[in-house]
Amino acid sequence: MRPHVDQRQARVRELVRARGSVRVAELAQELGISPVTLRRDIEAMAARGEIHRMHGVISRVEAGRTPTAVSATASTSALTSAAAGSSAEGLVVGMVVPTTEYYYADVVRGAREAVEARGARLTVGLTRYLAGEDRTQADRLLSTGADGLLLTPNWEAGSPGPGEGAWTAELPVPTVLVERWAPPGHPAAGLDRVASDHAHGAARAVQHLVELGHRRIALASRSTPTSARLRAGYEAAVAALGLEPAPEWPVAGAGPLSEADLFARTLDYLCDAVAKGGVTAALIHSDTDAIMLIPRLQARGVRVPEDLAVITYDDEVAGMADVPLSAVAPAKREVGARAAALLLDRLAAGAQDDSPRQHLELLPLLTIRI
Repeated sequence: MRPHVDQRQARVRELVRARGSVRVAELAQELGISPVTLRRDIEAMAARGEIHRMHGVISRVEAGRTPTAVSATASTSALTSAAAGSSAEGLVVGMVVPTTEYYYADVVRGAREAVEARGARLTVGLTRYLAGEDRTQADRLLSTGADGLLLTPNWEAGSPGPGEGAWTAELPVPTVLVERWAPPGHPAAGLDRVASDHAHGAARAVQHLVELGHRRIALASRSTPTSARLRAGYEAAVAALGLEPAPEWPVAGAGPLSEADLFARTLDYLCDAVAKGGVTAALIHSDTDAIMLIPRLQARGVRVPEDLAVITYDDEVAGMADVPLSAVAPAKREVGARAAALLLDRLAAGAQDDSPRQHLELLPLLTIRI
């Protein structure tokens, strides 16, 4: 029979009083409860001033000492981290991402470099965009001792849908959203987050095409977590610059389309936009789609760049095209590094951290290739 929360917490207080300090992972194993459950108890007890919590170690609150004081047996590296904010030795950062390939390879690389530079360790959980797997991976990382989490949830539009994602705000450790955002009023809106400003990136591409003399510019982007922000930036730039509207993107059908059908729909849209809609330039997301589309456009009589100037979004492989393509490049590596640094700073500040949460957006860069 599982002990009641009051019994668990009484046992924790007893052990901490007897030993002075104890590591959270070891205590969870001794009590026979999950680290996630224990962390929730610890958060509540620390908030009441019954124990002191810092970097995977809990300790008793000594009489006559300030609430931030810790036992001499606590980790010296943890104390240094809290005081200077430069070291996080011994900490474990969990990172949940859809994949470590393509776009997220650089995001993870940036996070790993930032974590290891401060003496901490990064562990990664992959979701492959499977429904519910982001929460499963987060719980798994917590159960293996993660002190904080970097999360990229499987939100199809980049932000949570109705009734989705509230669990991210209920996690028992500091959490930073990476390349995801939540609207005001959603529980996750109060989390720290670091993301690329994809709307700015799309607008920058439109501005550049206007500078080249184009007045009717299309956006071709299949539905991804990035596409909603791309379209918002694209539409804002078209309105702000007084451009002629391009033909509307085709409405999705009733059922799911195959990859081949989605690709064919994009090809048809661009051909019609040039032939009938007066479009002379396009922002195409992603690079791989653009590289595959260009020879097929040319086979159907649309010359690139003579009839259709192209800028791609992501800049993963745009430079490898037969004719290297200009592209907008989100600062993927820097996003990962900034998110990790923000999380480590939260961990260094400890349970008493009451500084404002941060929403950071990094501006993508436009690379011109002639």
